[in-house]
Amino acid sequence: MRVISVKMFLILVIMLSSKTIAGKNIILPGDEDYLPIAEVMPEPVEGLAGLMKKINYPSIARSAGIEGRVIAMAYINENGGVDDVKIIKGIGGGCNEEVEKVLRASKFKPGQKEGKPVKVKLTMSFVFKLN
Repeated sequence: MRVISVKMFLILVIMLSSKTIAGKNIILPGDEDYLPIAEVMPEPVEGLAGLMKKINYPSIARSAGIEGRVIAMAYINENGGVDDVKIIKGIGGGCNEEVEKVLRASKFKPGQKEGKPVKVKLTMSFVFKLN
C-alpha cells in the first residue's frame, strides 16, 4: 500500500468589503452580520497545526486520485463557535464534506474589534495532495 499523506495549508484570507473571491461576487445570507476583517482575527484554539491534523483524506477521493484545493468560508461568532460554513470552491470526493465537518467541530479564539469579541467571516484554503 502506498503511503498517502495529506498536505494541507491553511491560509487565512482577509475578505474585502467587495465580497469577492477569485473575481466572483459572493453574496451569502447573513453575510452582513459578520465583519470581513477585525483588529484581531479569529484563529483555531488548537492552532493551525492542530486543525490540520483533524483533516482525514477521504477514501473516495484517495481511490479516485482526487487532489486540489477546497476553499471554505467559516462564520465565527463572538464566542469562537462556528455558526456556519460555506464551501466556496470544492473538489468533490468527500473532501468538501471533510473540511466542512472539521470546521464546524472546531473552536476558535474569537475575533476582536476595539477590544470586544465580534462576529467575523474567515476564508480558509485546504490543499489535498496525494503522495
